[in-house]
Amino acid sequence: MLPVLVTGLLAAGMVLVPAGAASAATTLGASAAEKGRYFGAAVGTYKFNDNTYMTVLNREFNSLVAENEMKWDATEPQRGVFNYSAGDRIVNHARSRGMSVRGHALLWHAQQPGWAQGLSGGDLRNAAINHVTQVATHFRGQIHSWDVVNEAFADGGSGGRRDSNLQRTGNDWIEAAFRAARAADPGAKLCYNDYNTDGINAKSTGIYNMVRDFKSRGVPIDCVGFQSHLGTSIPGDYQANLQRFADLGVDVQITELDVTQGGNQANIYAAVTRACLAVSRCTGITVWGVRDCDSWRGGDNALLFDCAGNKKAAYTAVLDALNGGGTNPPPNPTGNRLRNDASGRCLDVNGASSANGAQMIIWDCHSGANQQFTQNGRALQVMGKCLDVPNNAAAGARVQIWDCSGGVNQQWVFNSNATISNAQTGLCLDVNGANTANGSAVIVWNCHGGTNQRWARA
Repeated sequence: MLPVLVTGLLAAGMVLVPAGAASAATTLGASAAEKGRYFGAAVGTYKFNDNTYMTVLNREFNSLVAENEMKWDATEPQRGVFNYSAGDRIVNHARSRGMSVRGHALLWHAQQPGWAQGLSGGDLRNAAINHVTQVATHFRGQIHSWDVVNEAFADGGSGGRRDSNLQRTGNDWIEAAFRAARAADPGAKLCYNDYNTDGINAKSTGIYNMVRDFKSRGVPIDCVGFQSHLGTSIPGDYQANLQRFADLGVDVQITELDVTQGGNQANIYAAVTRACLAVSRCTGITVWGVRDCDSWRGGDNALLFDCAGNKKAAYTAVLDALNGGGTNPPPNPTGNRLRNDASGRCLDVNGASSANGAQMIIWDCHSGANQQFTQNGRALQVMGKCLDVPNNAAAGARVQIWDCSGGVNQQWVFNSNATISNAQTGLCLDVNGANTANGSAVIVWNCHGGTNQRWARA
């Protein structure tokens, strides 16, 4: 059976209301939960007596992470002497309200207690692994995801590890930490967490290679955290970067999100939210703080609430994105580009050729005529031709352009999950092999709703 046809409604100017929109959730945590995800905040116990802070925290979020209370200097101020009181307070508050807890962070080159900073070699390695074991054991069964290792890769173009006292104990220290954490708390998701990894770059690729190696050798890693401390823009390949990690078989999480206030803040927050919703293994988003005045970024006003606890435009943008269900609206019935969710690139006539049989690819989005599609009934017209597949095409056939004939092989159905299916074959517009590079072939394939089959207007 062919998917439900919606283009006629669009052409008639009717508005499509997503299923369940009438009862859309009114808080971040509740809306995320409807999508099988969490929306959390980093908290400090020093704010727990602030009524405005706690009102927002308790109303909006369904996950908490400690800003500092679970780090090494807080939990083991003296070697072998552990203090969990502040961390326990956060966990107890979360559990009393049905919230999950992220653990942050077992090992990090910063915020080590003074006694650990004075160690090296085997002595430091033993102390570090003991710390992982003791802390993860104490919180066993209470932590959804642990940042086992934090910020161990260098900035810049090397793609290599950061030089630190932990790194100097041997290149296998990260692996050893993950194995110790698994032994201490088998039920927790074990994450690697870092910053400046939001797009595909040397640093994120170095981490990608480590995760791929860990998965191939059975090292217990379950998730990768992307801090996403963003300025006034977001990398164009943000979603594609999340997806490539997910394709390794790990969950991805946005772990420390904040965005510089400015004309683009709300748009960036919404884009991050949509990207997470579009990647099936993106399990949740955490903002690093509750209100602007609680943020480590000072005057950037980088969070979703002002100091009085009022919702900002960025809050509304996030909630709207969450309540949209993660699918993008179908294209307008007038000329526009079709952007692929997985790659962030646009449907494109290869070489801007207008010849019959010119094939479709994806390419960086631009304003050229070979990316501008006009919807005419169920036809998609570009450069005077129609988007076409050969008659009775099989899965894997290349999508092309051809003289418009009105044939059913040139008719396309915009589905509510943002896929586009061919009316004759029932197959979906698909980027071959889920590739994300410029020039990747566009084919028709069995519909599965993956990000390489989802298209948004751009």
